[in-house]
Amino acid sequence: MFFTSIKEEKPLPGLPIIILLLFLGIASSCGNKVTTTDLPVSVPEDYTLPTGEADLEEEWWSSFGDSTLNALVDSALMHNLELRGSWYQVAQEASNVAIIASERVPQVFLELQGGASRPVPDFVGGENTQLSLRSSYEVDLWGRVKQSKLAAESRLRATFLDYRTLGISIAGEVALTWFSMQAFQEQLDLIREQTEYNEQVLALIRVRFASGQVRGVDILRQEQLIQNTQEQATAIEIEVKTLRNRLAVLLGAVPGSLNLPQDGKLPELSPMPDAGLPMELINRRPDVQSSFNRLEAADREVAVAISNTYPRLSFNFTGALRSNTLTNLVESQAASITSSLLMPLFYGGRLNAEKEQAEFFRDQQVQLYGQTVLQALQEVEDAMIRENLQKDRIGYLENQLDLAERAFQQLRVEYLNGSIAYLDVLVSLDQMQQLKRDLVNAELNLLLFRLALYRALAGGFETPIENGGKFNLN
Repeated sequence: MFFTSIKEEKPLPGLPIIILLLFLGIASSCGNKVTTTDLPVSVPEDYTLPTGEADLEEEWWSSFGDSTLNALVDSALMHNLELRGSWYQVAQEASNVAIIASERVPQVFLELQGGASRPVPDFVGGENTQLSLRSSYEVDLWGRVKQSKLAAESRLRATFLDYRTLGISIAGEVALTWFSMQAFQEQLDLIREQTEYNEQVLALIRVRFASGQVRGVDILRQEQLIQNTQEQATAIEIEVKTLRNRLAVLLGAVPGSLNLPQDGKLPELSPMPDAGLPMELINRRPDVQSSFNRLEAADREVAVAISNTYPRLSFNFTGALRSNTLTNLVESQAASITSSLLMPLFYGGRLNAEKEQAEFFRDQQVQLYGQTVLQALQEVEDAMIRENLQKDRIGYLENQLDLAERAFQQLRVEYLNGSIAYLDVLVSLDQMQQLKRDLVNAELNLLLFRLALYRALAGGFETPIENGGKFNLN
């Protein structure tokens, strides 16, 4: 026999309604709030060295005025696999925010149940077919879900800023690799010129040896110098080819597939940029802001851990169609509304331990944030110190090279006149050629120090991958 009925259950039987209303009324006033913590470092008002006046461009690599470098960086920001993988990590965090946010709305389920019992007489008063619609909702009394969502949003921003930081690093690595290739190519061209000159000197020594004016050991020493320069040329060729492979990987290409111009001239150094104030640096650098957002997320998680120690209020609704046969399913309906208040009493100290763990993790993030700020300031200070002193070092090398060239010309004349041995000329020639190679290295280091300054001052910039994103952070 089938019947139709509506089954109602009053919420929280045995608990006065006034107590429930009291809980709802004080929820907002007792919710957890994010704490404020003093940072373990103090930010100076200015840098120790004077900075330049040139504007710092967002795409700072364009300041070098190298069109090939600009094209390489653009290609890397589009095709670098590590950067693309980092963007998918941002997408994962965005999905995690949506997952946590779903806890703030009721959960609805549609369930179809079926069963059979034998023998039939023993199956009295029960249904073996049921189609039910279930809904559950937890009232966010203490802001647990809200704080979880805010923490997830902070982690999303941190991950996105990590992505921006990686973009800066990849652009910097491309520039560093390209400049190193140019410097090595310039050294290679210089060594080839030196080798050609040394071979001309060797031919002259052989002529003088044939006439009995010099000893045979002078020929051996000059040949040794030629072999030494050729060995250095081979070592540089190794560096150029491996750097080309490295650049290919940065661009998301197969090693050995790049065809680049064999330009061995380093770009001129542009005016030093205006570094601004240290506080502006903290607000601009994505890695510093990422660390701050992780600190903020950890603080939110403390609020979540505290909320877990408070009671939870949830409501459940079930509407069902029941029948002993599938064809008569719509002839019997039932509905129920229930509510529950869950109060944690004894968990063996787990909830307090989780709260302490969250607090310790927050304190750790405070220290890490302070360390990130210090490292950012150090990178700017180091880059400015190195660039200023490197200019002095290049001046000393240029003076040494000028003296070495003058000394070599004088010794060469004395040798041709037969007044000195060739060993003095050989030592002077070797020193002069080595100084020329050292000067190329010094000019490369000056560019790399400026590159380090740009990277230390750089803020985030929009990458081509972001334009095709399926979400935004606004």
